[in-house]
Amino acid sequence: MTRLNSHSFKAIAVLLLLGLAACSAPEEASENSVDSKVSYNTSIDVKELMALVLEPASDILWDSGGWVVDASGYEELYPTTDDGWAYVRAQAAIVVEAGNMLALPGRSEDNDAWQIYSEGLSSAGILAMEAAAAQNKEDFFQAGAQLYSVCTACHQAYNPDINSRFVDEEAD
Repeated sequence: MTRLNSHSFKAIAVLLLLGLAACSAPEEASENSVDSKVSYNTSIDVKELMALVLEPASDILWDSGGWVVDASGYEELYPTTDDGWAYVRAQAAIVVEAGNMLALPGRSEDNDAWQIYSEGLSSAGILAMEAAAAQNKEDFFQAGAQLYSVCTACHQAYNPDINSRFVDEEAD
């Protein structure tokens, strides 16, 4: 049997402590320390962001997907050129980033449904970007439908008067 001298014992103890330290979970930065270092310019409020950024881009997507059948006949709304598809892809990127902008501290209404709708907005924008890049009409139409669903659900939850405003305008 081998006897350990005090130097050997100390060396083994240090190795054990180092091993335990290496196996422990890394310390996570507190949310407050991250938030205190980052600031966002949210001087454009949600209404302005909707009116100046999100609505124009969304309208372009909706006006560029699908078809119209009326007294004059059948008309497809999809882009017909590479430049046209590139343009709607860029508008879809604006929708993606608008979702991110709505989720920022200072704009976010809460950390629950608002965040889900913001993420859903970005997801619909990604789908539209992918469909535009592939020039896939069906997928582009479906992305527009998903965008509409997210917008409608969010408006019902946070601004129900906006939906009745559109119904009232259509009745005029």
